[in-house]
Amino acid sequence: MERTLAIIKPDAVKRGVMGEIISLWEKAGFKIVAGKMLHLSQKQAQGFYDVHRGKPFFESLTDFMSSGPCLVLVLEGEDVIQKNRKLMGATDPAKAAPGTLRKKYGSSIERNAVHGSDGPDTAKYEIDYFFNALEFIDNQG
Repeated sequence: MERTLAIIKPDAVKRGVMGEIISLWEKAGFKIVAGKMLHLSQKQAQGFYDVHRGKPFFESLTDFMSSGPCLVLVLEGEDVIQKNRKLMGATDPAKAAPGTLRKKYGSSIERNAVHGSDGPDTAKYEIDYFFNALEFIDNQG
């Protein structure tokens, strides 16, 4: 089984659509094996998005991600990284396919409702950024 990090971003939390998004992940067959509500500090958001440091959108992205609470989850399932990427849709909600999370709940490239890891190495880094081994539940039995 593969794991990926997923975040319901501050815009979606503020609009009260966390339950709808979680429901769609569960209907897709993903298991939630860890989760917590956080309000990232600017420094924490900058650390998480460090790979984008120096890019034109870095400051506005980290300002946004530290603007309110978000729900950080670890999803588990067969090929969950790629399946979640498909379910989330394109980064820009205007270009996302109908029925995807970002098309349904996002309003702009930055305020696109959800984040998901883009590959196995990224998933490991992102999961380790937010969670330790004691925070996972065993979904095997």
